[in-house]
Amino acid sequence: MSTVITCPYKVLRDPDTVREVLHRPGDFSPANALLAVTPLSGQALRVLQKARFALPPVLASNHSPSHAAIRKVVAGFFTPAKVAAMEPRIRQLSRESAAAAAQLLNSAGNVDLVQAVAAYPPAVIMLEMLGLPVRDLPQLKAWSLDSLELFWGWPDPARQLELAHTAADFYTWLRELVLEAVVAPEPNLFKALADHGLSTPEICSLGYFLLIAGQETTTQLISTTLFRLAEGSRGISWDEASSSAKAREIVRHVLATESSVPTWRRVAARDTELNGEHILAGEEILVELTGNHGFPWAAGEGTGGSSGEATDHQGPTPYGLAFGSGIHRCLGAKLAELETVVVVQETTAALKGVRLQDPNPEWLRLLSFQAPRTVSVARP
Repeated sequence: MSTVITCPYKVLRDPDTVREVLHRPGDFSPANALLAVTPLSGQALRVLQKARFALPPVLASNHSPSHAAIRKVVAGFFTPAKVAAMEPRIRQLSRESAAAAAQLLNSAGNVDLVQAVAAYPPAVIMLEMLGLPVRDLPQLKAWSLDSLELFWGWPDPARQLELAHTAADFYTWLRELVLEAVVAPEPNLFKALADHGLSTPEICSLGYFLLIAGQETTTQLISTTLFRLAEGSRGISWDEASSSAKAREIVRHVLATESSVPTWRRVAARDTELNGEHILAGEEILVELTGNHGFPWAAGEGTGGSSGEATDHQGPTPYGLAFGSGIHRCLGAKLAELETVVVVQETTAALKGVRLQDPNPEWLRLLSFQAPRTVSVARP
């Protein structure tokens, strides 16, 4: 008999209401944005404490006046000009990955596009844009998925302890990277944050989730887009997506209907009103940014009945809501869209006429993250 998990959040799904919440940070604080969905056990906390693991509020969960200036420092690494200048590099990496995937397809008869084309280009691009060394990519990808599960999943005690150990390993690696970067002669994000006055624990806190969000969510967006293309369920064929216009169209469709970050959290900072309804201070809120694949609590238990398949908002949804809105909107929005469009173009061009081998793959389904774990394709 499965355990029913009661929804602990007030779930908001109307796009206008969601946007209003995100634009009222004084009333709806981001303080709970990075808290573990499943409270950490004493054993897990001890593992993290031994690694000096600390996540003081710096960016995504920062509701203090310091947020704006810190965000400006980070935004300087993601300006429109810098993103546009990365397109040739993104295309080079995507083309190389797609060519390797085509070789694997020809030799093995099938290929998993998540590992072959979606996983590594976003990680390389992110590290290069931040001025950080490109290294230990397999570990970074594994750590990223584990940390997402630890903070946004529902692991049982044994699994949580396992995830705490990998989070501690990630944090130790990150702290060493920060200490190296702040004294490096070349400009980089961590050095810029130190110059701004942030402490090592504060830089580690910002870096911990930025190094995840800056690449893993893009990998997930690429994965979902390629899966829907191969599935043929979104009105654009696989081969059509090799054109820039069609690739952008399918990417924006996925962003609007089932992005890799379908929900996000806020907490009422004080007693307030929303659409005429009284909201008590401390009430936790889950805003739906795009369609989601359901959660492990009873359908209708504060969720609007969402479970199973991805759900769309009523009426047209601006695809940009996938990246949030207001003062905490994702700084890498344009980069993520560009990377996904280019990877989709290069992959569909290099692997013409493939078919989806597994139409029912396992999905990553966490509170705020979703994507197929594999996208296996083969020749017809």
